[in-house]
Amino acid sequence: MFDFPKYTTPRRGFLGKLAAAAAVGATGFTPLRLEGQPEPRRESGTDASFEAWLNKIPGKKHKMIFDAPEVNGGMPVVWPRVWLNSNNDNYGTTDAENAAVIVLRHSAIPLAMQDAMWAKYKLGDAATNAPAVQNIFAKELPLPLPGTGMVALLAKGALFGVCNVAITIYSGVVAKTMSLDAAAVKQDWIANLLPGVQVVPSGVLAVSRAQEKGCGYCFAG
Repeated sequence: MFDFPKYTTPRRGFLGKLAAAAAVGATGFTPLRLEGQPEPRRESGTDASFEAWLNKIPGKKHKMIFDAPEVNGGMPVVWPRVWLNSNNDNYGTTDAENAAVIVLRHSAIPLAMQDAMWAKYKLGDAATNAPAVQNIFAKELPLPLPGTGMVALLAKGALFGVCNVAITIYSGVVAKTMSLDAAAVKQDWIANLLPGVQVVPSGVLAVSRAQEKGCGYCFAG
């Protein structure tokens, strides 16, 4: 047996900004309520990149959606590896034959961002109370379980989606607290996602559509 390291979540830095903004009236809604607000109807139909991402799921031997609304100590990048290994060891499959789909929504969206965003917008907070400047969940975690971390999982064919609604809301609140332009902050965040991460219209939509494509459901946050 071993204990998982006490990885810092971005709650104090990232969500702290949201709480502070709400306290001073920077937004009239809570992030949880806002995440459910619909976007304007598309004039041209569905999002082609989103549909192409979803269409990578069918045809795989085993399929699972990992629903991550929170960082949860890094479990959104640990449980998919455990699931893949378990399938491979018990059923003789390879990573490429299985579909591990991870949806980062609500306060888990910093996991999808490169180090520069963590440093620039103080998305994390280290145990020393100094702002975390690296996305430790992007890299392989120091566990007796090789292949964890977003970069390694993406390289093995795992599908990561990040919620556009959450990015819109949270970037807007962070922009307000930092006296920045909301559209520019959102654009910055999307431009600095880890390579291979798909922006999905909303996290809850991606979770439901992945299940329609045959995925079982695992709550990861």
